[in-house]
Amino acid sequence: MKIAVPTKDNNQIDSHFGHCTFYTIYTVSEKNEITDKQILHSPAGCGCKSNIAFDLSDMDVKVMLAGGIGEGAINKLSSCNIQVIRNCQGDVDESVNAYLTGNLKDGGASCQSHAHGSHHDCNSNHKD
Repeated sequence: MKIAVPTKDNNQIDSHFGHCTFYTIYTVSEKNEITDKQILHSPAGCGCKSNIAFDLSDMDVKVMLAGGIGEGAINKLSSCNIQVIRNCQGDVDESVNAYLTGNLKDGGASCQSHAHGSHHDCNSNHKD
């Protein structure tokens, strides 16, 4: 299984899925152990308008640990059989380990965008 995490340069989960610098992709063994970690640079533009869901699916990603993420992106990822865990925050390595031990659950409420542009109003408790 593979897990993708939208990441900022300081190894933190990016609070806006579609604006992240890159995705950290973790390969996880059947024993829930991380066996590989790689970087996938984010495509230009908003996540839900890019091909990132298809790229991640082609890489066999099954889970996305996201900070703020809109319904359009969730729908696109879901259509590629990628489960989205919302409202994640903090260090990407710690978050993946928390997920693997069952200590990270979906936080509910996604980002709400009144107009799909460069600014999103997010209902989460994230700080950039």
